[in-house]
Amino acid sequence: MTRPDLDPLDRKILIELQDDASQSLDDIARKVGSSKTPVWNRIRKMREAGVIGRQTVLLDPEALGLEACFFVLVRTSEHDQEWQDRFLASVRRRPEVQEAHRLAGDIDYILKVRVKNARAYDVFYQGLIRDVKIHNVTALLSMEEIKSTTILPVTP
Repeated sequence: MTRPDLDPLDRKILIELQDDASQSLDDIARKVGSSKTPVWNRIRKMREAGVIGRQTVLLDPEALGLEACFFVLVRTSEHDQEWQDRFLASVRRRPEVQEAHRLAGDIDYILKVRVKNARAYDVFYQGLIRDVKIHNVTALLSMEEIKSTTILPVTP
Protein backbone atom coordinates (compact mmCIF):
# COMPACT_ATOMS: atom_id res chain seq x y z
CA MET A 1 0.00 0.00 0.00
CA THR A 2 1.43 3.37 -0.98
CA ARG A 3 1.55 6.03 1.65
CA PRO A 4 -0.79 8.90 0.79
CA ASP A 5 0.59 12.42 0.62
CA LEU A 6 -0.92 14.42 3.45
CA ASP A 7 -0.68 18.18 3.28
CA PRO A 8 -0.81 20.45 6.36
CA LEU A 9 -4.62 20.83 6.13
CA ASP A 10 -5.08 17.04 6.06
CA ARG A 11 -2.88 16.76 9.14
CA LYS A 12 -4.84 19.48 10.97
CA ILE A 13 -8.05 17.60 10.19
CA LEU A 14 -6.53 14.38 11.54
CA ILE A 15 -5.47 16.13 14.74
CA GLU A 16 -9.04 17.39 15.24
CA LEU A 17 -10.58 13.98 14.52
CA GLN A 18 -8.23 12.26 16.95
CA ASP A 19 -9.12 14.78 19.63
CA ASP A 20 -12.88 14.36 19.15
CA ALA A 21 -14.30 12.49 16.16
CA SER A 22 -17.84 13.35 17.22
CA GLN A 23 -17.45 17.07 16.53
CA SER A 24 -19.36 18.48 13.60
CA LEU A 25 -17.84 19.13 10.19
CA ASP A 26 -18.57 22.83 10.74
CA ASP A 27 -16.53 22.80 13.95
CA ILE A 28 -13.64 20.94 12.35
CA ALA A 29 -13.67 23.27 9.33
CA ARG A 30 -13.66 26.35 11.57
CA LYS A 31 -10.77 25.01 13.67
CA VAL A 32 -8.62 24.10 10.67
CA GLY A 33 -9.42 27.28 8.71
CA SER A 34 -11.41 25.76 5.87
CA SER A 35 -15.03 25.21 4.87
CA LYS A 36 -17.27 22.20 5.37
CA THR A 37 -17.24 20.68 1.87
CA PRO A 38 -13.45 20.58 1.38
CA VAL A 39 -13.07 19.11 4.90
CA TRP A 40 -15.65 16.42 4.15
CA ASN A 41 -13.95 15.58 0.83
CA ARG A 42 -10.56 15.28 2.51
CA ILE A 43 -11.95 13.06 5.27
CA ARG A 44 -13.61 10.84 2.65
CA LYS A 45 -10.35 10.56 0.67
CA MET A 46 -8.35 9.75 3.81
CA ARG A 47 -10.89 7.02 4.69
CA GLU A 48 -10.62 5.56 1.18
CA ALA A 49 -6.82 5.65 1.42
CA GLY A 50 -6.90 3.83 4.75
CA VAL A 51 -5.47 6.71 6.77
CA ILE A 52 -8.70 6.89 8.78
CA GLY A 53 -10.04 3.58 10.04
CA ARG A 54 -13.24 2.75 11.85
CA GLN A 55 -14.65 5.19 14.37
CA THR A 56 -15.53 4.09 17.87
CA VAL A 57 -15.89 5.43 21.40
CA LEU A 58 -13.47 5.08 24.30
CA LEU A 59 -14.91 3.50 27.43
CA ASP A 60 -13.58 3.88 30.96
CA PRO A 61 -12.49 0.38 32.05
CA GLU A 62 -12.84 1.16 35.76
CA ALA A 63 -16.39 2.42 35.27
CA LEU A 64 -17.12 -1.01 33.79
CA GLY A 65 -15.51 -2.83 36.72
CA LEU A 66 -12.36 -3.78 34.80
CA GLU A 67 -9.95 -2.49 37.42
CA ALA A 68 -6.97 -4.80 36.78
CA CYS A 69 -4.63 -4.34 33.85
CA PHE A 70 -2.01 -7.04 33.32
CA PHE A 71 0.84 -7.09 30.85
CA VAL A 72 1.42 -10.73 30.03
CA LEU A 73 4.81 -11.79 28.72
CA VAL A 74 4.69 -15.06 26.79
CA ARG A 75 7.66 -17.22 25.88
CA THR A 76 7.16 -20.34 23.82
CA SER A 77 9.37 -23.21 22.83
CA GLU A 78 7.02 -23.86 19.89
CA HIS A 79 7.62 -21.87 16.72
CA ASP A 80 5.72 -23.86 14.12
CA GLN A 81 2.78 -22.50 12.14
CA GLU A 82 0.19 -24.74 13.81
CA TRP A 83 1.11 -23.50 17.30
CA GLN A 84 1.12 -19.90 16.16
CA ASP A 85 -2.28 -20.27 14.47
CA ARG A 86 -3.79 -21.77 17.65
CA PHE A 87 -2.21 -19.12 19.88
CA LEU A 88 -3.35 -16.22 17.68
CA ALA A 89 -6.88 -17.64 17.42
CA SER A 90 -7.04 -17.99 21.21
CA VAL A 91 -5.81 -14.44 21.78
CA ARG A 92 -8.12 -12.93 19.15
CA ARG A 93 -11.27 -14.51 20.55
CA ARG A 94 -10.62 -13.33 24.11
CA PRO A 95 -12.23 -9.92 24.75
CA GLU A 96 -9.95 -9.39 27.78
CA VAL A 97 -6.99 -8.96 25.42
CA GLN A 98 -6.83 -5.33 24.40
CA GLU A 99 -3.50 -5.57 22.61
CA ALA A 100 -1.20 -8.34 21.47
CA HIS A 101 2.24 -7.89 19.98
CA ARG A 102 4.86 -10.31 18.66
CA LEU A 103 8.26 -9.20 19.88
CA ALA A 104 11.91 -9.47 18.95
CA GLY A 105 14.18 -10.65 21.76
CA ASP A 106 13.75 -13.06 24.67
CA ILE A 107 9.99 -12.61 24.99
CA ASP A 108 7.88 -13.86 22.08
CA TYR A 109 4.58 -12.03 22.75
CA ILE A 110 3.21 -9.36 25.05
CA LEU A 111 -0.50 -9.05 25.79
CA LYS A 112 -2.37 -6.22 27.45
CA VAL A 113 -5.21 -7.85 29.38
CA ARG A 114 -8.05 -6.00 31.16
CA VAL A 115 -10.01 -7.92 33.79
CA LYS A 116 -12.01 -7.34 36.95
CA ASN A 117 -9.40 -8.70 39.39
CA ALA A 118 -6.68 -11.31 39.95
CA ARG A 119 -9.22 -14.13 40.03
CA ALA A 120 -10.54 -13.07 36.62
CA TYR A 121 -6.96 -12.97 35.34
CA ASP A 122 -6.46 -16.55 36.55
CA VAL A 123 -9.57 -17.65 34.61
CA PHE A 124 -8.10 -15.96 31.52
CA TYR A 125 -4.69 -17.58 32.11
CA GLN A 126 -6.16 -21.07 32.64
CA GLY A 127 -8.12 -20.78 29.41
CA LEU A 128 -5.07 -19.63 27.47
CA ILE A 129 -2.86 -22.50 28.64
CA ARG A 130 -5.66 -24.97 27.88
CA ASP A 131 -5.66 -23.73 24.29
CA VAL A 132 -1.89 -23.78 23.66
CA LYS A 133 1.30 -25.04 25.24
CA ILE A 134 3.28 -22.10 26.60
CA HIS A 135 6.86 -22.40 27.86
CA ASN A 136 6.71 -19.46 30.27
CA VAL A 137 4.16 -16.78 31.21
CA THR A 138 4.92 -13.75 33.32
CA ALA A 139 2.04 -11.51 34.36
CA LEU A 140 2.81 -7.96 35.43
CA LEU A 141 0.05 -6.04 37.20
CA SER A 142 -0.09 -2.36 36.34
CA MET A 143 -0.25 -0.45 39.60
CA GLU A 144 -0.99 2.90 37.96
CA GLU A 145 -1.74 3.98 34.41
CA ILE A 146 0.46 6.98 33.82
CA LYS A 147 -0.40 7.61 30.19
CA SER A 148 -2.81 5.98 27.78
CA THR A 149 -3.71 7.49 24.47
CA THR A 150 -4.95 6.53 21.06
CA ILE A 151 -3.69 9.79 19.59
CA LEU A 152 -0.84 9.41 17.09
CA PRO A 153 1.71 12.21 16.67
CA VAL A 154 0.49 13.98 13.53
CA THR A 155 2.32 17.22 12.92
CA PRO A 156 0.62 19.84 10.76
